[in-house]
Amino acid sequence: MRLDDIDRRLLRLLQEDATLSTADLAEQAGLSAGPCWRRIEKMETAGVIKGRRIRLNHKALGLGVEVFLRITLDKTAGNAFDEFLREARKIPEVAGIQTLLGRVDVRMDVRARDLAHYQDIYKTRILALPHLLDIEALMLVSEVKNTERLPI
Repeated sequence: MRLDDIDRRLLRLLQEDATLSTADLAEQAGLSAGPCWRRIEKMETAGVIKGRRIRLNHKALGLGVEVFLRITLDKTAGNAFDEFLREARKIPEVAGIQTLLGRVDVRMDVRARDLAHYQDIYKTRILALPHLLDIEALMLVSEVKNTERLPI
């Protein structure tokens, strides 16, 4: 799908505030509600807009510790990735999992209430994952920038 300047303006507005009503979005974009709604629906159908969501403040919800794990797998078993990922997805405190090319195979984001909670997750769940070869843990100290916004 080819996006024009109006589509890009709508996407920028939605990235700023996904809760905008069609009427408010249309007004801010300089459109009437009908054409605005049709453009949004077209971008949703084309997969440009994958959905709308809210971002929760994990610290306000009592999850004050965030650790990034860089994991190298023992790939001698042919299904090491699949087995590891299947089990890792089951850990509720794992907020994100990415597979990578390079020395590190997997990056996982783990959120916990405090250090004691993280240590429990690490000892009882993370170390129990199949095909682990090496783990490097990086604890978040401060977050300088965190956005899902794209430069449209």
